Amino acid sequence: MINPVPESMRAVVLTSPGKFELRTLPVPKPGRGEVLCRIMAVAICGSDPKIIRGDSAGTWPPSYPFIIGHEWAGEVVACGEGVTALKQGDRVAGEAHCGCGTCKNCMAGNYNLCLNYGKSETGHRHYGHLSSGAYAQYSVYSSRAVTKMPDSVSFQEGSLVDTAGTALHLLRLTGVPTGGTVVVIGPGPVGLLTARMASILGASRIGMVGRGDRLDLAGKSFADWTVNFEKEDVVSAVRANTEDGLGADVVLECSGSPGTLNQGIGMLKRGGVIGLVGVPPAGKREEIPFRTVVLDQITIKGSRANPNASSAALSLMGSEILKVKDLITHTFPLEKFEIALDYFVNRKDGAVKVVVLPQEGKEAR
Repeated sequence: MINPVPESMRAVVLTSPGKFELRTLPVPKPGRGEVLCRIMAVAICGSDPKIIRGDSAGTWPPSYPFIIGHEWAGEVVACGEGVTALKQGDRVAGEAHCGCGTCKNCMAGNYNLCLNYGKSETGHRHYGHLSSGAYAQYSVYSSRAVTKMPDSVSFQEGSLVDTAGTALHLLRLTGVPTGGTVVVIGPGPVGLLTARMASILGASRIGMVGRGDRLDLAGKSFADWTVNFEKEDVVSAVRANTEDGLGADVVLECSGSPGTLNQGIGMLKRGGVIGLVGVPPAGKREEIPFRTVVLDQITIKGSRANPNASSAALSLMGSEILKVKDLITHTFPLEKFEIALDYFVNRKDGAVKVVVLPQEGKEAR
């Protein structure tokens, strides 16, 4: 039974760069093609602290006050005019990107690269960045930006579908040679799920480059070998762990840290592929070994977000082929968002994925 929708809700609202507060706001109404969702779980993304700080103020968010948050799961409580594929009571997971649906990129399935980005009048939305997000008890989403969840996937697990989908999209772009060697740089949530997804898609050996507790987690759970960049030369260490020292088939850069693009190219065998999903600071430039890229026929692939990946990621999670539950290390109610953010940013108590539960007095199954 669906509980009635109240007139007001609680939400975390950014008021200016670096400042936010809990506010009571009216529950929004869904428009044509939209659904109103009761938000049950929201995972903190690595981009959230940057938006909160105001690193891209004027763009993300476009103005204040603003509600961020884009990794969420919940249930549909009301449908706007014209919505036919969803109904009240559906358990769903959300997606940040919703393209206009009519430009050339959207028509080709690349709605994460919508040519009408930022033009809300065309129907484009980037939830939690340009459009109001999910750190609230209720939020309105385009019906095209939510995906039904298998009953076996909990709301907390469902809030990680954005992360899992980002990993899947990256691997679709780079490919994973069956029986090949894959190296992941950066054992954050995206990196950890990228490594797990690479194994599912056919890699026989997985290497992880990083440091600290998260690198230890990778080594204990699924990585065949790990490299601590604080203690050894990463390129030499990676090559030493590949067949005849020839290098990896695929390197996946999931940190966005300075220097890792060059390191990744150095880890590859001839004809290898490096995929870049970690987002570097704005304006960051990096020289590459131009001659090596040409003569070794290296492919460099950029990857953004998780287009067309939610359904497959949820299916893998629902069948328990892809496990994500162990990455959820901490949960907090919405009222303790500041504490949740502190745990995530400062990696307190081994924090990996921190999930916020907006519904007071409810168990987010």
